[in-house]
Amino acid sequence: MDRQNLELIENIRQQFDNTPFPRIPLEQSPKDNSELLYLHNLVTAYYFRNRKVINTSGKVILDAGCGTGYKSLVLALANPGAKIVGIDLSEESVKLAEQRLQYHGVANAEFYALKIEDLPTLGLKFDYINADEVLYLLPDAIAGLQAMKSVLKPDGIIRTNLHSANGRAGVFRAQAAFKAMGLMDGSPGELEIEIVRETMEALRDEIWIKAAGWNADFAQDEGWIMVNYLFVGDKGCSIPEVFAMLRGADLEFISMVAWRRWELMDLFKDADELPPFLAMSLPEASVEERLHLFDLLHPLHRLFDFWCGNPHQAQDFVPVAEWTEAQWREARVHLHPQLRTSQIREDLTNCIESETAFEISRYIIVPTLVAVAIESTMAACLLPLWDGPQSMVSLVEQWLQIGSQMGVNLEPVSEQTAFEEVKELLSGLEVFLYLLLEH
Repeated sequence: MDRQNLELIENIRQQFDNTPFPRIPLEQSPKDNSELLYLHNLVTAYYFRNRKVINTSGKVILDAGCGTGYKSLVLALANPGAKIVGIDLSEESVKLAEQRLQYHGVANAEFYALKIEDLPTLGLKFDYINADEVLYLLPDAIAGLQAMKSVLKPDGIIRTNLHSANGRAGVFRAQAAFKAMGLMDGSPGELEIEIVRETMEALRDEIWIKAAGWNADFAQDEGWIMVNYLFVGDKGCSIPEVFAMLRGADLEFISMVAWRRWELMDLFKDADELPPFLAMSLPEASVEERLHLFDLLHPLHRLFDFWCGNPHQAQDFVPVAEWTEAQWREARVHLHPQLRTSQIREDLTNCIESETAFEISRYIIVPTLVAVAIESTMAACLLPLWDGPQSMVSLVEQWLQIGSQMGVNLEPVSEQTAFEEVKELLSGLEVFLYLLLEH
């Protein structure tokens, strides 16, 4: 590695030694944050790729660039029984990460002050790698991806992200301005943070660089200023560059983590009434081309947050929408682990008793764009899922019994009608991975 990159890495290390991130209080726990746990659960990524439910017990999970360990704690809570290994360039951050997990009673975790490129020295293979908010800081992102691939099990999955040059344009312009002012020479500290704050507050509100992203409330947080306006090593890229990096590392793109929020057709007033050119070309576009066009037309996302893995490891499966009746009758239904809490069960029970709709999406909103609610009597047939996985047949029987008890129907409903109604409910919830279906 050349001298310039070595100096850059040293400045990044010093930055995080001086200002560890994230600055989340030691005692704060993510145990009730269903959405955060959902996004960091290996079950979510594995099911999306293979349409199979995996047991996290005994799995080995890496938090690459663990910082002060908050995401390591999230990974531990989201993946019961898994071993958590955290690495970070900053020794001070690693110490805080160790303290955090010890405080919360997580025993099966270990941390190392280590560069991502040196991962092979650990002698470990991982089922899941979480490299959150770190890849864009590396002088050579492909080398980082290659290092992670070298310690990934054949069917393992990597969740990582890169900054969007378009989605973060305002911040990058601000960084350039503060570089020109000499505030990012070496490793910025408290003095530079205060100068940024004073400069931004002195600008008129309509000035583009201020209007594009400055937040007076967030500005009281020194960490927020540091990882945005004074972020040493920060850089953005385009979707084609992301895919080029994956090809360079011999990794296969699986999906954006918030896949539903990258749907190109949602950008048009009427997806069924597109101009002729688009109507003919978009159906033929590759995943890369569709994501690139989305980012150009609507740079909504700061991050390209995605799952990837070794090529050709996705297991063959028949989409739920194409299941035969026989496959449905053999189906086993799982509630997503992050919905299987006593509080959510209590909320569902209250909705059933009060005959109000159960808004399941309020616990995990990221897979959808609008609220997802289930009519209370229909939602009642899902209640057994809080005790464990159920067969499709048993849920149909549950629905027949509930309908009879609650007087939902004036006339008896046939088993086939109940089967179709339950199938429709399960299909609708599987799309968002609120329910996981196997046959």
